[in-house]
Amino acid sequence: MSRLSWPAPLNNAEYRRLFIAQVIALVGTGLSTVALTLLAFDLAGGNAGVVLGTALAIKMIAYVVFAPIVGGLAHRMPRKGLLIGLDIVRALIVLMMPFVTAVWQIYALIFLLNLFSAGFKPVFAAAIPDILPDEKDYTRALSYSRLAYDLDTLLSPLLAGLALLFLSFTSLFMANAIAFVISAGLILVTALPAASASERVGNTWHQISFGIVAYMKTPRLRALLVLYMAVASASAMVIVNTVVYVRDNLGGTDSDTAMALAAAGGGSMLAALTLPRILERMSDRSVMLGGGLYMALGLGLMSTGPSLPALLAYWFVVGFGWSLIQTPAGRLLNRSAAPTDRSAYFAAQFSLSHACWLIGYPVAGQLGAAIGLESTGFVFCIAILAFTALSALLWPKEDDREIEHTHQPIEHSHYHVHDAHHAHHDGAVPEGHKHPHTHEAVRHAHTFFIDDHHRHWPNRA
Repeated sequence: MSRLSWPAPLNNAEYRRLFIAQVIALVGTGLSTVALTLLAFDLAGGNAGVVLGTALAIKMIAYVVFAPIVGGLAHRMPRKGLLIGLDIVRALIVLMMPFVTAVWQIYALIFLLNLFSAGFKPVFAAAIPDILPDEKDYTRALSYSRLAYDLDTLLSPLLAGLALLFLSFTSLFMANAIAFVISAGLILVTALPAASASERVGNTWHQISFGIVAYMKTPRLRALLVLYMAVASASAMVIVNTVVYVRDNLGGTDSDTAMALAAAGGGSMLAALTLPRILERMSDRSVMLGGGLYMALGLGLMSTGPSLPALLAYWFVVGFGWSLIQTPAGRLLNRSAAPTDRSAYFAAQFSLSHACWLIGYPVAGQLGAAIGLESTGFVFCIAILAFTALSALLWPKEDDREIEHTHQPIEHSHYHVHDAHHAHHDGAVPEGHKHPHTHEAVRHAHTFFIDDHHRHWPNRA
């Protein structure tokens, strides 16, 4: 009997376990989100929307604040143990949800849950390139990840609805806890490569701030952040204002609202499915800037006051556009970070991108209420075009990996092996050691990352 043949990169058993762990955890979290909505209504009645809005804001604050802390210090901890521990803690927190009796307890548990999720998600994402060093396989893995998120958005409410036919909503929290435990078990049996050894120069604050500082010094990542402002603008418009437009402006139903949201998810999924082939022919820069134009087009058309069928088409275009930006983002991060610093860069991306949504959600809601939804769509269309143009200016067209650059003399102490930067002994010494040493001035070319030896991006002029 022949063994089941998996497509790449799922034919890699270690990645396959991690992907299954990711999907199970996503489904569990989706079920828990539905349960949280029902719990908020139980406790707050007609004010449930206010409770949920506050909970989402707390979630974003936890992401923005805590992700850089874990990402900056992750190189000091065993990666596998850290991920398993965070999964177990998240399971315990979710198990406390059914015992909530006051709104403030919802806020406290949501903050704690997302505090630990902010630690887990970027460290988990940073481990995938170590398992899949081939860029084609890694690109397909990013597409699978995007598909998993989109399918979760579409299917979790359906699964929750089926479960609620037989069980109380508190059981959905238990299902989420079980999902986190299964995720931890799959990580436990995965041969996860140990993170490359690193000892950064500087104090604890330098460790924590390193990822964001290095991210902001990298031109392609500054451009990526600006594109995420465009993504946040488009997705906030879809998530926050679709229900208002469909129900109030069009007189539609809840099912019509779900269809409109699903259209955006469908566009995102189509982009994720086709991107591996597209990126073989086009550069990340061209594809991602094109994503900004698709989003602007969709919102510009929405500003004309479309019917429901037209809105479905426009939201499909918007979803296609944001996936063209979000799906390849991991490639840019992987290209921009030394393996030893990858967790810090992924954590910086996680924090900064969620800061964009923290701005985008309230702006979409307030503008929609103040100037109308069609006018808000037009404002966001112009904003997205401006963000896309700024990103094009920040992102060099010749975005080489290897850059010729000059090192100024520096003196410091850190763990190192002898390489192009550390050829300072005449005799044989043990590899992997630490002592004060001097770097002489040198000009050379290699794959360039911001790190403790490269504090500034080279000036091409």
